[in-house]
Amino acid sequence: MDLSVIIVNWNTEALLRDCLRSVYATVTDLDLEVIVVDNASSDGSVAMLKVEFPQVRRIENYDNRGFAAANNQAFRAMSGRYALLLNSDAVLTDGAARELFAFMEEHPEAVMACGQLLNADGSRQHSIARFPTIPSLLFNMPLLETLFPDRYPSKRREYRHPIEVDSCVGACLIVRKSAIDGVGGFDERYFFFFEETDWARTMKEAGGKIYHVPSAKIYHLQGKSVGTSVRSRMHFYRSRYLYFMKWESPARSLLAAILVVLRLVVNWIMTGAGVVLTVGLNSGLRQKWKVYTQLIGWHMRGCP
Repeated sequence: MDLSVIIVNWNTEALLRDCLRSVYATVTDLDLEVIVVDNASSDGSVAMLKVEFPQVRRIENYDNRGFAAANNQAFRAMSGRYALLLNSDAVLTDGAARELFAFMEEHPEAVMACGQLLNADGSRQHSIARFPTIPSLLFNMPLLETLFPDRYPSKRREYRHPIEVDSCVGACLIVRKSAIDGVGGFDERYFFFFEETDWARTMKEAGGKIYHVPSAKIYHLQGKSVGTSVRSRMHFYRSRYLYFMKWESPARSLLAAILVVLRLVVNWIMTGAGVVLTVGLNSGLRQKWKVYTQLIGWHMRGCP
């Protein structure tokens, strides 16, 4: 089989429906299977799959196992030579899967590749990223991307040809099954966020190459599949700390944590000042200040 399309779902019934429709509408020239791993959704997602997409292979979990563990379940069950990982809030455009598949077929050194993610209005999203470093914590990424575009590729630059990158954003990426067999699946200590970054680094350490294929276009309703709650932000911070602890020395991991907390405190102070200056009338500033307050309190409790 050419391709195993893998989608992890948690309470995104409508988005999942649109995602699957795009798969079956646009991937017509490849031998494929679709595997949906449902992390104990309570919104009718599984019932919808049974009625509207009976051809989909379902893996139904009884609790939310997170993104990494759920994908690993699908890797063990897949039959394709490649895995195409899709977020449930992603929609394939015509030819996107074929572009990624053809690139991998023509470049045996490639272990992973991703296309260009788009907002609903067609503008570019970040689809690729450098591995996290101390400088990327010290300075805003837009500044680094502007000053050092070759070292920090981003959506600010339009790429017309495939380029080698550090890692791919996990909303849509294709991975060679032999590479998965070689290094193993995702590190399941990551519940959500950074698991694809960690995986990409593992694959590169093993000698593989990772590419961005800009001709493959994918719409991505950014954040809809994970949400924007404080709990989601906590998962982000926890995963970033895990990444630094895994790949950096203890001293650099500690420095990274200190820098992150300092930036949080600075943002809390600046946002609080904005709340005072607007006499609390700006609801957006009030909400940001509340989120920063909760995150700082969470850090003070040891990131439970």
